[in-house]
Amino acid sequence: MADVEEIISSELAQVLQKAPNIEGVTLEAAVRNIVRATIRLTGLRTITTCMQFPAQYPQEPIVIELKSKTLPEKVCDKITKICEEESKKWLGQRQVMLMINFVKEFLIENPLCVCSEELLSVKKKLLTSDDTVILKQATSKVVYRITQEQYFMQFVLVVPEEYPLKQVKVELEEHNFPEILKVNFISQAIEIARKCVQPPIKKKPKDPPFEPQPSVLPVVKFLVESIKKFPVMCCPLCKERVFPQNPLEPVTDKRKRMEKLYCGHLFHFGCLYKYVKTPPFTGKICPDCGNAIYHDKFKLSPQLMEARWAHKQARQRELDEVVDFLE
Repeated sequence: MADVEEIISSELAQVLQKAPNIEGVTLEAAVRNIVRATIRLTGLRTITTCMQFPAQYPQEPIVIELKSKTLPEKVCDKITKICEEESKKWLGQRQVMLMINFVKEFLIENPLCVCSEELLSVKKKLLTSDDTVILKQATSKVVYRITQEQYFMQFVLVVPEEYPLKQVKVELEEHNFPEILKVNFISQAIEIARKCVQPPIKKKPKDPPFEPQPSVLPVVKFLVESIKKFPVMCCPLCKERVFPQNPLEPVTDKRKRMEKLYCGHLFHFGCLYKYVKTPPFTGKICPDCGNAIYHDKFKLSPQLMEARWAHKQARQRELDEVVDFLE
């Protein structure tokens, strides 16, 4: 027993000497009953290690418990199990400093642990068997390839070191969607991420103080739902699908070309043109959501459209009268 106490006493002296010199490590206690050190890489990647010496130390692995106010409990439990397995390799050695260094290295090598619950939620609730996800811990990236029938989009999320105080970055790798939707998807995803970390410009009086929110789940949720929804969306007017079944099939008929309104719904150009350009010209709404019809290609006021339509009808009547006269 005396030998064990001597070993522990000697190791505690070593810990008191070395631990404070490790960057990011704060030694909070180093006594016979407990050794406690907090490892802080970033605001979120912070974890506290609590270690106790077993009766047969160092022939038994040191007892470890991990706690964190920022990392999910499931993540702490997972890291604890990994540490317990690792400590079995150190039997007969001084284990405290080995454990502190191991936990720190684990946090460095696994930056995506800060958003692990979000990633798990995405996998369980949003992805199908046709979709793939690849975690690249070394570069703090997550690669998603989302598929809907013959359409797909592959995008990358880059999780910054200061996450979630800083927004996740969205990068597009490849896709076979129409260009107009590709731009729309990515720009909206970036805006969703921005709103998670930046307070609104105009704050309402009753709004609570702004706090940055994790942005991985909202961004991926928007992109996955959009990629799944749009290829099978039907024109609200003719009820036929707007996307061609085959992405490689060119749309040669101008009337069948895709138009996206500000409300987010897709129309065939021909259907939308006819709907907007025929009376009544006021109160035109999207049949799917009830929002007012607005599109860059149809900026004329209802009064001007009505005047032009009346002029066109008058011209047509004149032509019809000429035809009748000649007959």
